[in-house]
Amino acid sequence: MNYRRLGRSGLKVSEISLGSWLTYGKSVADNTAEKIIHRAYELGVNFFDSANVYEHGEGERVMAKALKSFPRTSYIITTKAFWPMGEGPNDRGLSRKHVIEQLHGSLKRMELDYVDIFYCHRYDPETPVEETLRAIDDLIRQGKILYAGVSEWTAAQIQEAITVADKYLLDRIVVNQPHYNLLSRSIEEEVIPVCEKLGIAQVVFSPLAQGLLTGKYKNGQIPQNSRLGNDEINRVAKRRYMSEDTFEKIGQLGKLANEINMSLSELALAWILRQPNIASALVGASRPEQIEANVKAIDRKLSIDTLIEIDRILEKER
Repeated sequence: MNYRRLGRSGLKVSEISLGSWLTYGKSVADNTAEKIIHRAYELGVNFFDSANVYEHGEGERVMAKALKSFPRTSYIITTKAFWPMGEGPNDRGLSRKHVIEQLHGSLKRMELDYVDIFYCHRYDPETPVEETLRAIDDLIRQGKILYAGVSEWTAAQIQEAITVADKYLLDRIVVNQPHYNLLSRSIEEEVIPVCEKLGIAQVVFSPLAQGLLTGKYKNGQIPQNSRLGNDEINRVAKRRYMSEDTFEKIGQLGKLANEINMSLSELALAWILRQPNIASALVGASRPEQIEANVKAIDRKLSIDTLIEIDRILEKER
């Protein structure tokens, strides 16, 4: 495994990380989830991602339980808050009340004293950024959070967070978790340049476009027992990717991967890891062999000619 610094922090994370969205605590049995997480750890993955909202805490519980057999200092585990966790008016967002209560709930479910990274799962326009950052800073000073991050924030919102943190001498965010893959490249225009300037790394989710960039879906045909067979994942994929043009591009990318003796997933992950501002590609897995296949991408390098051909196929997809 290769490891990269998380922005300007001293924390080093594996180039491939493992997430629990819509898998652990739901569609993947707990014993299978444990096997996958253990195999990832054996392969050098030290970065495991979850959130309070993933199956209402079950994703956190399953992931943390599977990691219990390893030294706590040997892995990095994350959680998040923003999305609703109840019906009350304060059961969502990034208010001081919600952030602190949700972090304590996550720690209780995971039976941990601290999480390595706490993400603001989205930007909350109803809460001042100062209020959110002060709450996180207090939790950092208490040793319950080590590093702060955000997910799917715009470049302007990230800049705002840094400006506020510097003004009030609060802990800075060190990581952003955006959606990024060959078929969705919007962060290249503003988010990555701003984050490079501010010392903030990207840990990207959906690097294989919900499985579309694995090459196993031919002409839009989706087997029932596949990842895209999950109704919620299928809805997300249809909204973001599903079109005849997309499948045509995926087919061409598959041919290119074959020509350079790679799988399509290896090409897709290697393409992501070419970016120095990206610290890790966050993958999902429902079987141990899937994480094994994804880890192979860390040793794959793409030539300039291959990168040019990818851009030609995608026509600078944004």
